[in-house]
Amino acid sequence: MAEPKFEIQMLHDRVMIRLEQKAEERRSGSGIVIPATVKLANRLAWGEVCGVGSNVRSVKVGDKVLLNPEEQFEVELHAQVYLVMRERDLHAVATQETDHGTGLYL
Repeated sequence: MAEPKFEIQMLHDRVMIRLEQKAEERRSGSGIVIPATVKLANRLAWGEVCGVGSNVRSVKVGDKVLLNPEEQFEVELHAQVYLVMRERDLHAVATQETDHGTGLYL
């Protein structure tokens, strides 16, 4: 007998995020190649919001957010790793609005 399928609903102020795929190597602003094996301390990462709890107010599904991937809870679903964290642990959200942003664009 097949197991029943369950839809995942985030609770309270929790956000589920799929991290962007890491590039094999990066380039600095001056063109220096940085190998994938180099780990930078305290580096923030971009991810996509895949689920939000009922008390989340600043982000919605599909938003691109900036976060610290270290010290977050991971969950694996269908061979994809997601992070589960509180909304207050997010650092920024990418937006097309220019009212109060930094003036920097992705």
